[in-house]
Amino acid sequence: MPDTDLLARRFEEHRPHLRAVAHRMLGSPVEADDAVQDTWLRLSRADSDAIENLPGWLTTTVGRVCLDRLRSGSARHENPVDELADEPAGVADPEREAVHAESVGRALEVVLTTLGPTERLVFVLHDMFAVSFEEIAPVVDRSAAAVRQIACRARRRVQGRSTDPLTDPGRQRRVVEAFLAASREGRFEDLVNLLDPYVVLRSDATAVRMGGRAQARGAETVAAFFNGRAQGAVPAFVDAMPGAVVVGDGQVRLALSFTVTDRIIGIEVVADPAQLDGLDLVTAPE
Repeated sequence: MPDTDLLARRFEEHRPHLRAVAHRMLGSPVEADDAVQDTWLRLSRADSDAIENLPGWLTTTVGRVCLDRLRSGSARHENPVDELADEPAGVADPEREAVHAESVGRALEVVLTTLGPTERLVFVLHDMFAVSFEEIAPVVDRSAAAVRQIACRARRRVQGRSTDPLTDPGRQRRVVEAFLAASREGRFEDLVNLLDPYVVLRSDATAVRMGGRAQARGAETVAAFFNGRAQGAVPAFVDAMPGAVVVGDGQVRLALSFTVTDRIIGIEVVADPAQLDGLDLVTAPE
């Protein structure tokens, strides 16, 4: 099979996911399809052999395409909520759409009407699709630390305006607390049930040296890693996200932040002291 045909087949496998990202960014199915097509054109002109992580490359590229459209004012937001709610279930991609099909309602409306283009991109990619800050940073020409702060600001604005249960901080906190309890008590099946099938765990280099995983994917793999752990974890808010901290000798040694929709889709572990100093950490009340 010619390389172009193979590349086209691989692209088609990711099309539903890319369309979901673009739809949430632009609010129009027509605009979403145009953005996905632009992404294909960029891929067809790129050196595909040099792309190590095709799904990540495609996600950030479609995000960049959408950001360009939003900044140019060319995107049309015609009835985004109704259109998304009426999409047939057949377009769902098990990699992402099955989880997010119920999350579009009021939360999406808030995103589209209250956030600027950069905030919108960061919020959608990170909080709805668990793309790491490091991957988003080059898309918006900011450092990972700056992107984290943008996400924190956008998250607070969305949570302050939305009553959608999937963005409700109280509900998200309960999911995280249930996960921590299941982790401490070694309840593997409960951990699996609280995790999205395609959950992504990421840890910084310091956390890896402490015994963490640089990256892990999938509910069973992540559940196995956390099974029996979290003994010293205390519930907290990490940059306004539900999470946990591990404290030793009066200092925070480890911070975990969770991205939660109906289940946990992303977990980030930070142990580097410099990064910990830059986080907004608030211990959750009992």
